[in-house]
Amino acid sequence: MQVKELGHVVLYVRDLAQSRRFYGEILGFPELPGGFPGAAAFSTGRTHHELLLIEVGPDATPIPNGRRVGMYHIGLKVGDTDDELRAALEELQRASVEIVGASDHTVTHSLYLKDPDGNEVELYVDVESADWRSDPALFNAPIKPLRL
Repeated sequence: MQVKELGHVVLYVRDLAQSRRFYGEILGFPELPGGFPGAAAFSTGRTHHELLLIEVGPDATPIPNGRRVGMYHIGLKVGDTDDELRAALEELQRASVEIVGASDHTVTHSLYLKDPDGNEVELYVDVESADWRSDPALFNAPIKPLRL
């Protein structure tokens, strides 16, 4: 067996309306019509769904702070250039979304934020000049501060 691609991510959320607004309206992730009660699916059209949100209610256990086992973040590509990443940053700032990090990973330029439930989300663009296929070591290059 060989995995061919990452198909989708499913997140439990406390408040579906709040998370739907974050992923759909603020991040611009296209929401699919229909669905089933208590859930919302999003897709860029690459596959039937790339993100599924399932509401579990306000009493759900929160994500613990600090080092822990589990998901660290999900990465969402928002374009192909730093200009597109700058535009995303401006939109996030207008929506009062807190940026919790910004990194130059050599192969990507990335902004980090948290969704309403505390899941970390990376918004990134690939660095066109970084040919990681020819030089896989680029993926492990030291992380630098992002200068947009």
